[in-house]
Amino acid sequence: MSDSAKATGIKAVGIKDVAREAGVSVATVSRVLSNGPVSDALRARVEDAVLATGYRPNLSARRLRSQHSQTIGLIVSDIRNPFFTAVSRAVEDAAFQAGMRVILCNTDENPEREAMYLRLMQEERVTGLIFAPTRATLAQLDRTDLDFPVVLIDRSAPAGRFDSVVLDNPQAAALLVDHLHGQGYRRIAGLFGNTSTTAVERHAGYQAALAAHGLHAEARFVPPTAEAAEAEIARWLAAAQRSGAMPDAVMVSNSLLLMGVVKATRTLGLTIPGDLAVTGFDNEPWTELVGPGLTVIEQPVHEIGRAAMTLLFERLDDPERATRKVVLSGTCVARGSTGGVG
Repeated sequence: MSDSAKATGIKAVGIKDVAREAGVSVATVSRVLSNGPVSDALRARVEDAVLATGYRPNLSARRLRSQHSQTIGLIVSDIRNPFFTAVSRAVEDAAFQAGMRVILCNTDENPEREAMYLRLMQEERVTGLIFAPTRATLAQLDRTDLDFPVVLIDRSAPAGRFDSVVLDNPQAAALLVDHLHGQGYRRIAGLFGNTSTTAVERHAGYQAALAAHGLHAEARFVPPTAEAAEAEIARWLAAAQRSGAMPDAVMVSNSLLLMGVVKATRTLGLTIPGDLAVTGFDNEPWTELVGPGLTVIEQPVHEIGRAAMTLLFERLDDPERATRKVVLSGTCVARGSTGGVG
């Protein structure tokens, strides 16, 4: 809010007010204001809303846009993960509607590649960046001098510099534990990735839910790939079979780990859920087709991508506003992989 607005007590009109008046998205308003491609009728609606609300474009944000390439950077940890594929599509759709391009980079959760792609974004003078960093890079990011706004997806940051869009990870993990407990499972193992804040939060929810049920947590952390999960769970379950301490269920923290666990059970000749109940994250088409179908948390992936773009446009419109963290809820999709204990 400007000093004059504060003095008069009048609330400054922002781009969201124009979007609400016109009945369109913030991205559409931004596209009209930057002379992007829209129909004449839609442009007229937005221009009428600008007049009706008395909106005055933020000049510093407009200058920021004009100095950059009208390109959005998108850095994800693993494009093979169907979660990031779907989020990338949502980001690209929103960018296209705003007349912007997207540079997509894949890091494989490697901090060196993240650093390289951050330099690339600087060189390309992107308008803004949507980023899913590792914990190592996240720790450095707040001290990195960037000349474009950053919105984090699927990764949490301490309150302060960055807007973010995340799943309520502790709540989602607790939903899976509660479901397994309700089905009669008591020895619930956990397998989590070892590079992201997301896995840390899901592990915390898993631990808290088990403790609430008076159960012991036994979890392991691995690189967030199907290959690492397959190798680790195969070793773990083979040793557990020999010792007579087999878990009766396992919860894993992402869809790639889930693939690895399913493959390992087949290698060991175990049945799902007869020998081991299996559950994890992301309601991808393949999870419905494997065996009796896998119980998973469905994430609002398209909403995550759209919300990230909205936060980015809002930051460009008002660079000085307080940071926002959008937390979305997941849904437990129960299938045969967690059938009750007989």
